[in-house]
Amino acid sequence: MEQPSGITFEAFTMDAYDAVFGLWTACEGVGLSDADSRPNIERFLLRNPGMSFVARDGEVIIGAILAGHDGRRGYLHHLAVHPEYRRRGIGHLLFETALDALRAAGIKKCHGFVFRDNVRGLDFWRAVGWTVREDVRLISKDL
Repeated sequence: MEQPSGITFEAFTMDAYDAVFGLWTACEGVGLSDADSRPNIERFLLRNPGMSFVARDGEVIIGAILAGHDGRRGYLHHLAVHPEYRRRGIGHLLFETALDALRAAGIKKCHGFVFRDNVRGLDFWRAVGWTVREDVRLISKDL
C-alpha cells in the first residue's frame, strides 16, 4: 500500500503520549482505562520496543497503534485514526507496520481487541481480511 502524501510513520515514544491519548479520547470505539495511564503505557512500550507506531501530518499526530507480544502471540490495541484522515489507508499502514515488527520478532499470529458494539471498527477489520472470532471469550480480573 502506498504511503499517503505528507504522512509519516514513526515509533511511538513517550514524547507522543499526550497527543496520542488525546487522539484516543477523540475517537469513538477506543475504550480507555487506568491501564492507559502514562506509567502503564511507558511500561508497555519498554516491554515491546519498536512495535507501536504513530502517524503524523507534519507535527500533528493523526494516528496511533499499540502493539506487543507475549513471546508467542501478538496483540494490537487502540488502533485509531483521526476522523478527518480516515479512508486514506493510514490505519492499514499503521497495523501493517506493527505486524512487520511482530513478524521480525518471530511472532506468527496476532490478535486484536475490538468492542462488540464498535461496528465501524469491526467493519474495518473485516474489510482488511481479519476474522472476527465468535468461538472465544475474553475474561478479565482486576488485580
